[in-house]
Amino acid sequence: MVDFASRMDQMKASEIREILKITQRPEVISFAGGLPAPEVFPVEEMKRVSSVVLDEIGGEALQYSTTEGYAPLRRQIADRMNTKVGTSVTADHILVTTGSQQALDFCGKLFLDQGDTVLCESPTYLAAISAFRAYQPRLRGVPTDEDGMIPGALEELLRDEKRVKFIYVIPDFQNPTGRTWSYERRRSLIALAEKYGVPVVEDNPYGELRFTGDHLPSIKSMDTRDLVIYVSTFSKTFCPGLRIGWLAAAKPLHEKFVLIKQGADLHTSSISQREISRFLDLYDYDANIARITDLYRKRRDTMIKAMAEYFPGDVDFTRPQGGLFLWVTLPGHIRSAELLDRCLARDVAFVPGDAFFPDSTVTNTMRLNYSNMPEDRILEGIKRMAAAIREYA
Repeated sequence: MVDFASRMDQMKASEIREILKITQRPEVISFAGGLPAPEVFPVEEMKRVSSVVLDEIGGEALQYSTTEGYAPLRRQIADRMNTKVGTSVTADHILVTTGSQQALDFCGKLFLDQGDTVLCESPTYLAAISAFRAYQPRLRGVPTDEDGMIPGALEELLRDEKRVKFIYVIPDFQNPTGRTWSYERRRSLIALAEKYGVPVVEDNPYGELRFTGDHLPSIKSMDTRDLVIYVSTFSKTFCPGLRIGWLAAAKPLHEKFVLIKQGADLHTSSISQREISRFLDLYDYDANIARITDLYRKRRDTMIKAMAEYFPGDVDFTRPQGGLFLWVTLPGHIRSAELLDRCLARDVAFVPGDAFFPDSTVTNTMRLNYSNMPEDRILEGIKRMAAAIREYA
């Protein structure tokens, strides 16, 4: 019998990916994935960009490259971070990764030994849980409310847990809840991280997709002791198929991440990095984001309006200021996994919330995605879900 590493006992198939296999049927209205809307991909522009890259630097674009990433793109990323989220990083702080998922995996590889502790929001991003669990830590959920992690609960865990290696957070339009941390909670987090000397992994894939309200400074921008590792991606604001993400970290950490990257895949796609860099040179990236934001705002509004009209009054849901997701809390007697079966029978899908809780069992929640379905299908899908909820109740 083949003898696998013990870490494989912690690794499970992504529930989202398993559900997405079902939703490939065209008749299914899917609120399950975190897929961007393909109609906002800049296909024509990328045709030109690809030709320009191959015509001007084709040999370079198709060759091996440096582990840290394409230098012009790293400078562009640093400039956007400094402008958009208030940081003061340089290209030397940036490591280009194969999607932000690789950056999360690298954080686990850098910090975690078996039995170490990761503190995270409860609920939190399912794929981050999967990435960290490969290194066999204890995942401890910190209670949250509408404004983010509750500082008293976070400090209690920091004080009582003996081997906390880092705190993982998504302050902007959190996956899965869609909530955004208040400025005060951000300040509290960095103050506690500095007090206890614990690194923070700030995951911000959605921050530029704001529909309402003011942009808030990143946790990284408040970092005075080089404790924050900032992770982001072009997948949600541009093209996920290019698989370009990045992390920003202080030099001592950055150097460690580069060593990990060398052992993982040498470097991220040379041609994809150059294509994104050239797109940033030739086109208005902010205008592209504005088109995405306008579309997602309409789809969010359609979903919220339909839920308010058709869902029973005892169903609660968030009203995100941006991003791709909202969070539904059902009456306590409804198990969302069982509700999913009833919804799939009506050709509508969502992700049960159970798997987003790192260390507890909550069975009456679900995550809905509004970015990938047109408004008429969102309306129809919510009607079908409402019928399934009423039938269950």
